[in-house]
Amino acid sequence: MILQAEHITKAYGEKQVLGDITLHLNEGELVCLLGVSGVGKTTLFNVLSGLTLPDSGKILLNDRDITGKSGELSYMLQKDLLLEHKTVLDNVALPLILSGKKKADARQHAAQYFERFGLSGTEKKYPSQLSGGMRQRAALLRTYMCGNQVALLDEPFSALDTLTRSSIQEWYLSIMEEIKLSTIFITHDIDEAILLSDRIYIMGGSPAVIVSEFAIEEERPRNHDFVLTDSFIRYKREIRALLS
Repeated sequence: MILQAEHITKAYGEKQVLGDITLHLNEGELVCLLGVSGVGKTTLFNVLSGLTLPDSGKILLNDRDITGKSGELSYMLQKDLLLEHKTVLDNVALPLILSGKKKADARQHAAQYFERFGLSGTEKKYPSQLSGGMRQRAALLRTYMCGNQVALLDEPFSALDTLTRSSIQEWYLSIMEEIKLSTIFITHDIDEAILLSDRIYIMGGSPAVIVSEFAIEEERPRNHDFVLTDSFIRYKREIRALLS
């Protein structure tokens, strides 16, 4: 078990957003948080990432308490947030520069990963010159440059068209395996959650709690024919019932 969140609660003023949430992530897993819009998924991510302190509970990374400590987990928001006035290489190298590396050393280190992430030839381009899929690859590489074992991805593929999304989903699963990354991701898309996840946490209620946990038994990666199987339809029916 690489990451644990134990009995997390969070309120803003009189509004209780999170109510006693406990979850975990195993090494090499891809786990999904699924719930209706506004249920508190992003608030939970902000707590996990250390950007927000919980009112109670704690976050453990490899059994070390990281509650309220930012920078321990890599966090990628829904929008890629690439800086339009910087080249792709400088965007990717930014976490290294912020951590104290000299700019030249940071660029050299980041450049080594461009081929692996399918970004060769984009180093001197600007974000506006990239397709949506390539922007997401650059944003994911920048997230990886934070040097952490766990990535939190907030709807990373939602802005992409269907074909691009399918391609980058397959790519992310392969790169995650290659670089030994464990991932928790947020999505509103039930099909995406079932297709990609090892396990799915269903969030619901007000304040939000973990309503249910699903293990997807079929081994990853699953091709897109999986969505036509009886197993997939059964998972989807059960999840829709919990979300309704």
